[in-house]
Amino acid sequence: MLLALMQANARVLDVDANCAALDAAAKAAAAKGAAVLVTPELFPVGYAPLRLRAEFDPAGLPAIRETLAGIARRHGIGLVYSLPSVTEGGSWHITSTLVDAAGVELLSYAKVHLFGDNERAAFSPAGAGPAVVDFNGFRTSMVICYDVEFPETVRAAALGGAELLLVPTALAHGFETVPQVLLRARALESQLTIAYANHSGTEDGCEFLGGSVIAGPDGSLLATAGPGAELLYAEVEPDAARKARDVVPYLRERRPELYRSWGV
Repeated sequence: MLLALMQANARVLDVDANCAALDAAAKAAAAKGAAVLVTPELFPVGYAPLRLRAEFDPAGLPAIRETLAGIARRHGIGLVYSLPSVTEGGSWHITSTLVDAAGVELLSYAKVHLFGDNERAAFSPAGAGPAVVDFNGFRTSMVICYDVEFPETVRAAALGGAELLLVPTALAHGFETVPQVLLRARALESQLTIAYANHSGTEDGCEFLGGSVIAGPDGSLLATAGPGAELLYAEVEPDAARKARDVVPYLRERRPELYRSWGV
């Protein structure tokens, strides 16, 4: 399966411009034969937590979701997008959604680990673990940005059967070791492919790193982006996770009861 990652600069609160950019990326990725396009954290609305909370009207979310599903249908490509959501109790979450090439929602996830004062002021942390679904023959899961930096989050997806982890992110300059070192370690220790899609450029005063990554289940670097806008591609073999888990059976040889006795 060919994966595509969109790395781009969003316009804060300019949904039409951001969806047009996403539409163009989906068209290009579909023309290359990609099965799914992963887009950055909060890309359709721009990454600006405090402005989103103060200025964004969540009543517009259903229409944005339908626009994004329509992009997937029009180009015949799966799509991962990230948006705010508001619970019935009024809590704001950062979420991601996977739709298939017909625009049908397959999977949703709400961010568990919030990063920095602005995110914590604007959003509430969710509590549900990452679910796993079948997508184009791959057991697929999602987390968002800071979540992937915690081994427990990725391991939970792997123990649920995930072979592919799709990660919208918004990573600033100064954290280069996250995509360059940590992402490959996460992929290796839980033996699954990780596709990590970041912003580029500056949004609401935040300068983004770019550097999107696709890492294989053996820790190999399948693809990496530079600092600017680009579409990143990598082919993933359907038995890649199984092969890695057969060579070194980390998941099978875990000793969780022992770790609990250690207080872990």
